[in-house]
Amino acid sequence: MEKKVLVIDDEQPTLNMFRLLLAAYGYDTLTAVNGAEGVEAFERERPGIVLTDIKMPVMDGIEVLRRIKDIDPHAEVIVITGHGDMDLAIRALNLDATDFINKPVQRQALSEALSRAEERIAIAKSQTEEFPVEETDQAAVLRIQGGVTARSEARLERAMARARELGKPFIVLSFAENASINGAGLSLLTQLLQDARERGERMCIQGLSENFRKVFEMVGISRLVAPCREPLEL
Repeated sequence: MEKKVLVIDDEQPTLNMFRLLLAAYGYDTLTAVNGAEGVEAFERERPGIVLTDIKMPVMDGIEVLRRIKDIDPHAEVIVITGHGDMDLAIRALNLDATDFINKPVQRQALSEALSRAEERIAIAKSQTEEFPVEETDQAAVLRIQGGVTARSEARLERAMARARELGKPFIVLSFAENASINGAGLSLLTQLLQDARERGERMCIQGLSENFRKVFEMVGISRLVAPCREPLEL
């Protein structure tokens, strides 16, 4: 059975490009030339993944995102932004987008975004633990995989408590390649790191994607925690 992806963009050449690329990746590609048609196609077909441009006539990508999330809060919505347009990317994350890629769309960036989306879908279906805690000689390692959202709060707090119980000199937040953090998730991480700072705990992060590294800088999380000096392998 082919996997379905819906692509929403007002430029026909862009839709044609996506059809070719996504067919090569084994997807059944649905397309819509504006946001209103895209929402209708989503409600009718219910694809697991949606790629939507942000700046479109009739209905922009922010409104598309809002309406799709109203229909299915678990849909993987990847927004396509202009190069360097981080303000729009963060606005989309605040509305529960799960990822973003920049125009002009690069094949590798698209492939990686789709791979992350598929992994998050698999984690949700398998009910895999999203925040496992492991240890090394010097650190408790809290692994973050799948999505960090408002629904993650209790699980993230329990994982942090387990990390503290190990009594290691450092606590490491280790982000998997498939990790996605929406606006509520960014607020959760900010609060977690502020609490750790007040407790005098030593923390660092590793594995963060380039996209979310930029987001962390924009929202101020980078001022609360630094990258680990050396990647920790378990």
